[in-house]
Amino acid sequence: MTTLGILHPGSMGAAVAAQARRSGAEVLWCPAGRSASSRERAERYGLTPVHALSEMVERADIILSLCPPAAAEDVARNVTACSYAGIYVDGNAVSPATMANIRAIVQRSGATVVDGSVIGSPPSDSKTPRFYLSGPADALRTVAQLFDGSAVQARLLSGEIGQASALKLSYSSYQKASRALAAVAYALASDHGVEAELLDIAEGRTTSYLAETAYFPKAAARSWRWGPEMKEAAHALEEAGLPSDLADAAAAVMERWAGLKDTSPDLTLVLEELHRDPHGEPT
Repeated sequence: MTTLGILHPGSMGAAVAAQARRSGAEVLWCPAGRSASSRERAERYGLTPVHALSEMVERADIILSLCPPAAAEDVARNVTACSYAGIYVDGNAVSPATMANIRAIVQRSGATVVDGSVIGSPPSDSKTPRFYLSGPADALRTVAQLFDGSAVQARLLSGEIGQASALKLSYSSYQKASRALAAVAYALASDHGVEAELLDIAEGRTTSYLAETAYFPKAAARSWRWGPEMKEAAHALEEAGLPSDLADAAAAVMERWAGLKDTSPDLTLVLEELHRDPHGEPT
């Protein structure tokens, strides 16, 4: 039986780990320093607690890091400090350059590094995200087997470390930035009392995010995590010699929603927060 360590059981991490359990893996998690919400998710999905990260490192064949991108390198350093020598999968939304840094960190202890990216919503009976993997072929197959027959669709890429990260940010730099842009456009129309007319125009295009106003509060509540991801997307664009302005701008927009982290705001509050600077002052 394969043993997987998950860092950490957030909404995505816990759901992905639960799919690995369905294929027969034991999934470890470390409660130290984690929130009550993380504990509740871990218990709900049947994850096995360990006393410390060092115990996870000793027992796990594979460690999967799914955390906010700003914490990805620190998480890798903590695992390396425990002399981990198994397969380390970084599934975070980081740029290829950041992924290269993570590989350099983790390889110091002799671990094999896999670059991963989850694209889609957390897996469930109705959601089937794709988990793209790049890196050493043997390690990719081992990781993919964790999700055989589950709601997570493992997709193996033929390229090296950084390819899965590049794919994630290629997609999210459009998907998440367009959500933010739609909210700003709607806020401007609302200020001038023409939001109904704007929606009438947008609804003529059935695929327009602009018509999905019910999603703006969800985007705002997740922006604490999406903002750093947009900064990483900007880094990736810069590395490729492409304009990063929109990704940087999207991150700045999301900073205005930082106070709405993990809440359930209504649309009015979401629009009000767009009128405040990052320090909470009206603009």
